[in-house]
Amino acid sequence: MAEENYRIESDTIGPVKIPKDALWGPQTERSRNNFPSGELMPLAIVRAFLHLKKAAAESNVEVGDEPKEKGEAIEEAIDQLLALSDDDLRKDFPLHVLQTGSGTQSNMNVNEVVANLANKNHPDLDILPNDDVNRGQSSNDTYPTVMNIVAIEALDKLEPAIQHLIDELKVKEDKYWKTVKVGRTHLQDATPLTFGQEISGYMAALKHDLKYIQELKPTLYELAIGGTAVGTGLNAAPGMTEKIAGKLSEVYGHKFEVDTNKFWGLAHHSGLDVVHGALKTLAADMFKIAQDIRLLASGPRAGYGELNIPANEPGSSIMPGKVNPTQAEAVTMAVAKVFGNDTTITFAASQGNFEMNVFKTVMISSFLDSCEILTGTIMGFADRMIHGLTVNEERMDDLLDNSLMTVTALSPHIGYHAAAKIAQAAQREGTTLREAALKSGKVTEEQYDEWMDYMQMTNVDKSKKE
Repeated sequence: MAEENYRIESDTIGPVKIPKDALWGPQTERSRNNFPSGELMPLAIVRAFLHLKKAAAESNVEVGDEPKEKGEAIEEAIDQLLALSDDDLRKDFPLHVLQTGSGTQSNMNVNEVVANLANKNHPDLDILPNDDVNRGQSSNDTYPTVMNIVAIEALDKLEPAIQHLIDELKVKEDKYWKTVKVGRTHLQDATPLTFGQEISGYMAALKHDLKYIQELKPTLYELAIGGTAVGTGLNAAPGMTEKIAGKLSEVYGHKFEVDTNKFWGLAHHSGLDVVHGALKTLAADMFKIAQDIRLLASGPRAGYGELNIPANEPGSSIMPGKVNPTQAEAVTMAVAKVFGNDTTITFAASQGNFEMNVFKTVMISSFLDSCEILTGTIMGFADRMIHGLTVNEERMDDLLDNSLMTVTALSPHIGYHAAAKIAQAAQREGTTLREAALKSGKVTEEQYDEWMDYMQMTNVDKSKKE
């Protein structure tokens, strides 16, 4: 690019050549060139930074640590940036996640853009990125503050998705509460249950997962802001951080807290780690549910074939009429990513060296990734698989009639060993359980019909519906 398309600015290291029309400054430009790989910094983090900087500017003015005219110019510039679409906002925030692990360059990217835009609006004020926009702050306390804010925002979107899936499952639970089918343990035939009962287990798992997330979420309300460089609060004006917390609470609708141990807030990210553990648990349960559904729908003729899944798209480029459980596949792939993210976050959380953890950027990026893919795949699974799911009752009846484990109902009457011999004989001779039972002489025809009541075996009237 021609030299006239650049301007020269200097930082504490020396001069830097910056694109002429860029709102960012030298530290952003250095990072842009030094760390060109990986995903871009999520815009949720950029927007949270802007809200934090606005709250800081307002608070510094209120406690008398920032001239009012500068504070108002900073607020005005931030409001302009917050009003931009994501595409327009991205133009000013080009940095990548894989930068310094403290997020220093992203903090400075925000400081520089806000300062330059404020100076554009008010050339007479000479607003500086470090001295004004970053007043009373450090990357070391602003970035972890933003991490918690965006994590909460992401959870706010995930929770309704979980509830939506629970609601869709509830419809199926009610509809199939008394649809009897064969149970399975160890991938082998077991005693009967109803499909509604099976679904109730899925719902209970998801309700517990939602509760775990909601109970753990408040640990993220504890913000590191006010710790500045190492946790001592050097250069932060008295009362500033409490005001920031109040303003952020109004913006986000959550009660943020700053009366916390700042040495912990900068060097540990236990809250993020433990909450992601709940996401991992949700992911594990989602894998089990999706796996069950796709196995029960396998076939339709050469597999279990108990369920009919919606045909959302052609399943094969060569086999006409094929229907695949694509929504379940999306869920299980998302789970693989969440498990990987959990490993990343767990390792990153262990890397708090002395007064600061320097894996912050990859940690929050991984957390947001888990929330986003779980939210999307859970919604898709609810709307495009569970909503249209139906039962193949004839197939369920056939499998149940051919199951040997209903013999369990005979045990209280003829004993475990005698019942086992009947099941073994039926398997060995290729007969039905009824034929083997009558042939054994242990059971009469009337007794067999009385004791072999599949619905009664399920205890469905005594079962707890979710």
